[in-house]
Amino acid sequence: MSLFAMGFLLAILQPSSGQFPRACANTQSLLMKECCPPWDGDGSPCGELSSRGSCQNILLSQAPLGPQFPFSGVDDREDWPSIFYNRTCKCEGNFMGFNCGECKFGFSGPNCTERRLRTRRNIFQLTTSEKDKFLAYLNLAKNTPSQDYVIATGTYTQMNNGSNPMFRNINVYDLFVWMHYYASRDTLLGGSSVWRDIDFAHEAPGFLPWHRVFLLMWEREIQKITGDENFTIPYWDWRDAKDCVVCTDEYMGGRHPTNPNLLSPASFFSSWQVICTRSEEYNSQQALCNATSEGPILRNPGNNDKSRTPRLPTSAEVEFCLSLTQYESGSMDKMANYSFRNTLEG
Repeated sequence: MSLFAMGFLLAILQPSSGQFPRACANTQSLLMKECCPPWDGDGSPCGELSSRGSCQNILLSQAPLGPQFPFSGVDDREDWPSIFYNRTCKCEGNFMGFNCGECKFGFSGPNCTERRLRTRRNIFQLTTSEKDKFLAYLNLAKNTPSQDYVIATGTYTQMNNGSNPMFRNINVYDLFVWMHYYASRDTLLGGSSVWRDIDFAHEAPGFLPWHRVFLLMWEREIQKITGDENFTIPYWDWRDAKDCVVCTDEYMGGRHPTNPNLLSPASFFSSWQVICTRSEEYNSQQALCNATSEGPILRNPGNNDKSRTPRLPTSAEVEFCLSLTQYESGSMDKMANYSFRNTLEG
């Protein structure tokens, strides 16, 4: 698996995962346009001496662009990651990662040959200790700097085509907040112009595989910082739910007693600071979110736009969606009804 672990095509462009390995966030790597860091196990690029991988030219899709994005060469995420790197590690066998130093999801062991099955569980079926451990892991991720990745605080052009690297550290939890922002942000066209009708992670065939890899990577990073190889993200089965039953202090934080937009002070999430919430401000400045804290978590369950989302789906609606046999409509139009992906995405 290559550097950015995203081999799936969106409708019009390759998807952008938004990862920047720390080992390649420097002038030399950017000017050479190469990200093939050594694997610590043998000191060779991509672990080549141990047959884990090799440094190769990236392969770009030759699929024609769609009408939703009438530009070329204006967005760093086009033909990702070629604007930053055109040579990355191509891993062999069950190896993966930016230096082929990890195992593919579902494998473990020194040679990544051992199958490892992990099961995600309903959050309400966790014991009290399991639930408390999950919340503690989230808090740890929020307060632990990522050792392997950094975020970009400027575009490639603003980096003077690589000669002026603009990156900064970020904690493990916010790394994934930033990645989601980066993949779905508006396109900066210069001056005060932006293009809003584009999203590199949604509204196209890559929606499901992008988010599947996103969650797997998030799980992996928490496994690494906790040393708990069995960790999995629990899920909330919200079918037929009348309200947000996870919005309690025991789980994801209840409502503040005097301000319905804030979390209860009894939840440790009430002390968390959010990032990447001010898209219009970034657009006006032609800037990227730099992960500066932007205030406390704001959440008001049930006060959503009822015209768009009147309620949570019912079991019958979920079953109807699962019965659809066409994954994507032929036109790959985000407004095309009754493809499985489009119906699932809403």
